[in-house]
Amino acid sequence: MSRDIKLITSHLGQELIHWLEQASSVNVIVSFAMKSGILLLLPHLQQALNRGAEVKILVGDYLYVSQAEALEQLTYLDGNIEARLWLSRGISFHPKAYIIEVSSGVGKLVVGSSNLSRSALTSGFEWNLAMNSTFSDETYQLAIEEFSRAFYADNTVPINAETIAEYTQRQQKFVLANPQTARKWTEREEIDLTLPVHTPPLNSTLPEFANESSTSYTYFTPRYAQVDALDALRQTMGEGYDRALVVMATGLGKTYLAAFFAEQFQRVLFVAHREEILRQAMNTFRSVMPDRSVGLYNGSEKTLNAKSTFASIFTLATHRHRSRFRPDEFDLIVIDEFHHAAAPSYQKLLGHFRPRFLLGLTATPDRADQKDIYSLCDGNVAYQIHFIEAIQRGWLSPFQYFGVYDDIDYSRIRWLGTRYDEAELEEMQLHKEHAESIFAAWSRHKQSRTLAFCSSIRQADFLRDFFESQGVSCVSLHSETVAISRVEAVEQLAAGTIDAIFTVDLFNEGVDIPSVDTLLFVRPTESLTVFTQQIGRGLRLYAEKMHCTIIDLIGNYRHADNKLKVFDSSVEAASLSEQRWTMPIVPDSCSINLDVRVIDLLKELNRKRSPRRENLLNAYKNLKRDLGRRPTYLEFHLNSGIDSKVVKQEFKSYVGFLEWAGDLTDEETDVFQKYIGWIEEVERTDMTKSYKMVLLQAMLNRGPLVWTQPITPEQVAPFFHRYLMEKDYRRRIDFSDESSQALWEYKEKAVASLIRRNPMTRWSGSGNWTALKQGHFRILIEGSAEELRYLHQWTQEACEYRLHWHFFNKKRGG
Repeated sequence: MSRDIKLITSHLGQELIHWLEQASSVNVIVSFAMKSGILLLLPHLQQALNRGAEVKILVGDYLYVSQAEALEQLTYLDGNIEARLWLSRGISFHPKAYIIEVSSGVGKLVVGSSNLSRSALTSGFEWNLAMNSTFSDETYQLAIEEFSRAFYADNTVPINAETIAEYTQRQQKFVLANPQTARKWTEREEIDLTLPVHTPPLNSTLPEFANESSTSYTYFTPRYAQVDALDALRQTMGEGYDRALVVMATGLGKTYLAAFFAEQFQRVLFVAHREEILRQAMNTFRSVMPDRSVGLYNGSEKTLNAKSTFASIFTLATHRHRSRFRPDEFDLIVIDEFHHAAAPSYQKLLGHFRPRFLLGLTATPDRADQKDIYSLCDGNVAYQIHFIEAIQRGWLSPFQYFGVYDDIDYSRIRWLGTRYDEAELEEMQLHKEHAESIFAAWSRHKQSRTLAFCSSIRQADFLRDFFESQGVSCVSLHSETVAISRVEAVEQLAAGTIDAIFTVDLFNEGVDIPSVDTLLFVRPTESLTVFTQQIGRGLRLYAEKMHCTIIDLIGNYRHADNKLKVFDSSVEAASLSEQRWTMPIVPDSCSINLDVRVIDLLKELNRKRSPRRENLLNAYKNLKRDLGRRPTYLEFHLNSGIDSKVVKQEFKSYVGFLEWAGDLTDEETDVFQKYIGWIEEVERTDMTKSYKMVLLQAMLNRGPLVWTQPITPEQVAPFFHRYLMEKDYRRRIDFSDESSQALWEYKEKAVASLIRRNPMTRWSGSGNWTALKQGHFRILIEGSAEELRYLHQWTQEACEYRLHWHFFNKKRGG
């Protein structure tokens, strides 16, 4: 089509307001936002939301120019709106674009210089190009795709009271440290604000598809772990489940497993967050089912009627694209790299579709890091195999691990809750002496093809330059690389043309290079999940590879003294929170080799550290920031990425943890201290079956002012029966003995008799907070109305948590 393009040099706001009157969706990405600009558009955005429009606004924090008051204004909008903050972390962030759907099939795309400020939208001197476009236009589609990718990037956070407060604190520190740069901007000064115009694109690495000829499967029947996983999935379906998670180590063929499983379904949707994954999966499905049609649904292609559709999550995050498919359009939905599925983009997808079966796939075996996704599959892990077990079975390559002493003092580098300060870390890393020690360790242990994981782009480029000065053929590969594409780099490494690739987070997942036989870690381990994913890059079987060499710099950084437990094959290694450090026990075909100074360092770190409470607090603060409020006990368990058992071990209750964290009001603290015995009783009472908590839930359902009052077994029986019968897994887990037969048939007197024996009699005889008298069970609390409300809320949260924990562990055989 011939595009209608015009240049807008002033009063862009008038155009935007006119388009907002017709808008069905609005996407905005700007470097900064001012209260004046938000107030200008606020009523028109609200009117669009009132009509049912979908609104997404992404604002940057670069140089802390955005006003906290502007971010706060966005929280006042009501409707289908999402507002997020881009954490630039010192890297320039200068996009300004407005994408507005004004009618069916027609959109407006504005890209230029106008941020969300009154001057930029009215009388300021700006240059913006506005383009009318149909949805089929390639440029428009690319803009939507790139916006979604940026909007849901890992370094964005939702704008809410918590994140605004954190931003304000960082802004104030920046102002104190940079008084000239960070002046307080007034509306008049906004006009004079000029930012540098050169900035790297948000995603300068274009989607590419790389294959090594030796990696292609030549079989079209299941093998290895796929056989066991398929059996487990079929059994899961036979038991009535409609969703499940499969955890399989990298290299065992998760995508082929999905293709084999998909043979029994008519229409399949395969969802991933990277182009490489989608194209690899499409080729895999085509090889297993050559007679079935396949098609992409992403930023550039929109195939609607294929039997197997491979879709970008960033495309389906947009309501317009989701709505092109009926909720029951697909019989099977497969979500690859399912550890991402707690992100808002996936939540929208899962909320729209209702498949016969939902299959989540992930290679990340660290249980604590997956708690946020278990609930999305009803806690049902159909099959799980760790890379250590796969090595023991001969399905993955053995490894030889070399722990090399890192002399950087990480205690001098600021910790930002989940990572080290990048600028301070680089200052320590970018020294010739440090590069020399890395090169020496690599020269001593390396094999033929190396993948090196770096902390930053600067470090990757710095080490590439140093290694090249030593006569090594290598490249650095990251989001700003232009000299060589990812495909070319992979092909050259596989062919032996180059010896090493220095990369920053490009090969954590989605791309396989089986010939890689050496992994070099020159970054501190900040996430055990990412560390495990990166290890998987070197463990694929390959004809010329006897083992994978892992060269890992170990210094006094966080997680250093427990990271090696990901290699441990012993039963005792199941708990990463274990305090005593011991050398990991690895399979016979593998080895762990540590410098003497590394061993001494790990023992010293283990003696000094008490990370459990600090880790709990960091995880809690991060989750509270994401939610914009205090998480419930169950939300903390499912979404924090922390082993929630530590809460009870350290504080005896979740409310006790909240008090320690300083997150109770004075009034709440008084109530907690007065009734601490009851709160801890709910947490510690034995639960061979779920019956005590089901009884408690029945009492809580009566309301916050009467929940402690006496109740009879006959009054509990209907809820008791309904709760335990409405889910197949509850019935199977807790009705396994003949004494519960009455529950199957619902003989009311028999059910009431069961409740009287267990849980009422058992619980009333085990503590000082419950009693069973004259056939009535009650909780021995006589409090004020306000006290009862607080206790009702806390007891409800503990009850929900314990019920979830009970059934989750029973289903997993725990």
